[in-house]
Amino acid sequence: MHAAPAGLLTFLAAASVLVLEIAAGRLLAPYVGVSLLTYTGIIGVILAGIALGAWIGGQAADRFGPLPLLGPTFVIGGLTAVGSVPIVTFAGAANLTPQSVEIVVLAAAGFVVPATVLSAVGPMIVRATIVDIGSSGSLVGRLSAIGTAGAIAGTFLTGFVLLGALPTRLIIVVAGGLLVLVGLAVQLVVRRRIGRGGTPLIGTLLALAAVTGSALAAPAACDAESRYYCVRIVEDAADPNARTLVLDGLPHAHVNLADPTVLRFGYVRRFADVAAVALPDRLATPGTPPAVLHVGGGGFSFPRYLEATLPDVRQTVLELDPAVLRINLERLGFAPSDRLSVVIGDARLSIADEPSRAYGLVVGDAFGGLAVPWHLTTSEFLAEVRRVLGPGGTYVMNVIDYAPLGFLRAEVATARAVFGEVVVLGHPRELAGTGGGNFVVVASDRPIDARALAARIESLDDPDEVGIVVGSAALDAWLGDVAVLTDDFAPVDQLLGR
Repeated sequence: MHAAPAGLLTFLAAASVLVLEIAAGRLLAPYVGVSLLTYTGIIGVILAGIALGAWIGGQAADRFGPLPLLGPTFVIGGLTAVGSVPIVTFAGAANLTPQSVEIVVLAAAGFVVPATVLSAVGPMIVRATIVDIGSSGSLVGRLSAIGTAGAIAGTFLTGFVLLGALPTRLIIVVAGGLLVLVGLAVQLVVRRRIGRGGTPLIGTLLALAAVTGSALAAPAACDAESRYYCVRIVEDAADPNARTLVLDGLPHAHVNLADPTVLRFGYVRRFADVAAVALPDRLATPGTPPAVLHVGGGGFSFPRYLEATLPDVRQTVLELDPAVLRINLERLGFAPSDRLSVVIGDARLSIADEPSRAYGLVVGDAFGGLAVPWHLTTSEFLAEVRRVLGPGGTYVMNVIDYAPLGFLRAEVATARAVFGEVVVLGHPRELAGTGGGNFVVVASDRPIDARALAARIESLDDPDEVGIVVGSAALDAWLGDVAVLTDDFAPVDQLLGR
């Protein structure tokens, strides 16, 4: 085989494997979420496929000859790539939990076969191209470099361009279809050259049509896709005004189109309780309307609540995903105003542009799957939060965790180290380490009026459903020996109970 086609096929096969690897994260997200565990599982599965494919491809090339195998390998790789879509869709519908084993099994079910098949191309190309043992090192090195360049191109193209422009399913279907066509073209050339090799044209095209049809007909998990999320809006059959925003399979917000003061999620009601206790002093100060900064927009349910109940409040929302803002504007009735603005971008970067001592309340409600993004949990980020808060300002944060509450305890310890005063709100049973769910962490540089907070909760909610951990002794006993999270050490996904 000549150098140019050998390099081109090597580049294409390696690029396709990385297109599948990056797209796999989005395809799996609605079923197992987006976390370090998800990407670790996918990367491990793809690497296993690459290793297995290299071994099998080399063995097959030596035994059967490489040229007759190249075309069918591309065809099978393309067909199995397209087939990953219905496999993941139907397997993911089995209500998997985001545990390591489930993630690896789902990733392997969808992607280990195409990764293995496409990775068999490399050693076949080497076997077909090598003519002189004396130059074999240069040949293998050159093809290895070309394959790596293809992998880089596939990574950048998919992550930076395709996933922001096209649905994930379409990316995979088109990539698989192109691989099948390349395989058929290779078969034609090989058959003319050596008189054998290949698979039936009509049968291959029928197989491609069948697997493509099953991929496109598989029930869609998303109403819309973005670079970050699979987005769904769920309507409530019992209330025509009720909507739930679901991102990557996790309910992120409940919105009532007719009444923004309806707060269905308990943790958002706790936000309202904290705001009612923390903001009155600022509301009473003439000429200085209070300001609230939100880290994460979601369904913008709490900003809407504050806008409806505290007309003087000025609010800024830091939202990562422009697609989330767009779906709020189009389907959830959200409308920014001169008192409620939205800044698009990563909150860790955006908060650096916010003025110091400008806010009376900062609300943390940003999630990637079940976990708060790790860089929004560290002492360095919380120091930025404290910088933008005025004296006596309050930080309130939503945290999801399950027994043994490793992440929650670490985040509380971090908030305590930065602010000094911390209160934790949650179900008493869950605070004791049984089960889990949403917890609310309240932090400030001045004592928090836990008595007023408890009285408000008791007057508006079932007091048996909300427990409070407050005070140095109680926090010491509850926290135990936990490490403060820093930019150098923030193992959020590993600490998170599941």
